[in-house]
Amino acid sequence: MYRYDSYDQSIVDARVEEFRDQTQRRLAGQLTEDQFKPLRLMNGLYLQLHAYMLRVAIPYGTLSGRQMRKLGEIAAKYDRGYGHFTTRQNLQYNWIKLADAPDILAELATVEMHAIQTSGNCIRNISSDQYAGVSADEVADPRPWAELLRQWSTFHPEFTYLPRKFKIAVIASEDDRSAMRLHDIGLKLVSRDGRTGAEVYAGGGMGRTPMVAPLIRDFVPEDEIVSYLEACLRVYNRYGRRDNKYKARIKILVHELGVEEYKRQVEEEFAHMRTLGLNPPTEELDRIRAYFAGPAYETGLEDSIDRSDPAFALWVDRQVAAHKQPGYAIVNISLKPRGGIPGDASAEQIALVAELAEQYSLDELRVTHAQNLVLPHVKMADLHAIWQKLDEAGLAEANLDLITDIIACPGLDYCSLANARSIPLAQKLSERFAAADRQKELGELKVKISGCINACGHHHAGHIGVLGVDRKGVENFQLSLGGSGAEDASVGQITGPGFSEDGVVDAIEKVTNLYLEQREEGERFLDTYRRLGMKPFKEAIYG
Repeated sequence: MYRYDSYDQSIVDARVEEFRDQTQRRLAGQLTEDQFKPLRLMNGLYLQLHAYMLRVAIPYGTLSGRQMRKLGEIAAKYDRGYGHFTTRQNLQYNWIKLADAPDILAELATVEMHAIQTSGNCIRNISSDQYAGVSADEVADPRPWAELLRQWSTFHPEFTYLPRKFKIAVIASEDDRSAMRLHDIGLKLVSRDGRTGAEVYAGGGMGRTPMVAPLIRDFVPEDEIVSYLEACLRVYNRYGRRDNKYKARIKILVHELGVEEYKRQVEEEFAHMRTLGLNPPTEELDRIRAYFAGPAYETGLEDSIDRSDPAFALWVDRQVAAHKQPGYAIVNISLKPRGGIPGDASAEQIALVAELAEQYSLDELRVTHAQNLVLPHVKMADLHAIWQKLDEAGLAEANLDLITDIIACPGLDYCSLANARSIPLAQKLSERFAAADRQKELGELKVKISGCINACGHHHAGHIGVLGVDRKGVENFQLSLGGSGAEDASVGQITGPGFSEDGVVDAIEKVTNLYLEQREEGERFLDTYRRLGMKPFKEAIYG
């Protein structure tokens, strides 16, 4: 994984001291909240309902055991003993004191971490595939490109004050595990005639107006990706609306201009960019790529597993994925225990995962956009020992991609923008569908919950999505069906009138019952829904 050089470290250290001075002036009354707000947001510090929230960047979801351990230490020392992993592969602390924020950033800097550009109208954390570098079907490890873009976008003078926030994802596999087409820009690495480059998608996003990003260029050579993205962003920065924040995202610009006109303007700008020499030299990408060279895997390892323990066998079947290296496996760690809060991990659990990464995963782990964790380099022979330790810590739930593997935002329990509580609903659904046999019978079924229209819980992309709204001061929940954030990306459709919290749980059970009655051999829920359409599901819900 990438390691800071002296330049990287000096940037982060300088930002910490700059923000320390700004915070001291705010606490002394020398800055008003209006003056301080843009400064704190550019350092990932939000003011929520009850306290400050700090969002820590985990670039492309990759971190070391040492970094993970530090996150746990901060949770224990400065928060209430836990952290919340997000759909952007970041971590949030929800109970931060303003006076402590600079000290937290200083501690993060000691392990090459920060909170820079985790908020504000700038290019946010670059996200990627949690299986990057270990998946057999990828064209190349996408993380060197993600790291290159992280460096390019950090403090970019032209793109620090965009019309609205801007999110980029980079993948290299046919299987999209990062909701790439629901980002402002999505890059999919491809190989054409022996050359590596990228398909570029622009204008995706969720929120008030969900859209799936269209393809705007089917191939950009790898040595021109940066200048092509410069062109995409320049057109957006020039014409994106600043008069209405609800229409300020690039998806609105692409929609209003039309895909072909946006493409034309980008190509015109790209032709100009090519004359400026802005692409980094090949040597720079090679320098970064060297940090992501494959680790020294052992060879000749045993790949058989003792499946005599049924609980262990169930966990292996659900949580363990194939690795490109014989004798190794990818371990998915669920942060969705029965009745738990999706994405939350205690300081002790964070410390344990750090230890497991160091002992069993070549000192590397990943955060997923589905609010889970991954140990990417595990020997098959070590799976049982890892499972035992996870089980003791309450981290051995076997529910990856099942109905209880719920994505949920913090909702009205924390967020000042929310209209309804996401967490209690997620907990009720987790309890209602807790039976392992029931979950297995339903198969892949992705439930996603947002507490407001900003869609931090990705409800638009849920096979079953739930949006919390305010109906005359009462929490109400809209149900949607048919969304997907995968390679078959789609936006879910609202079923009809909303429900109470208990009512939406009952409605979801009716939806799943109809699916089991009507599915054909080999169909997932999403397949059955797409074949049947909304009508029979709506009749089952409201009939």
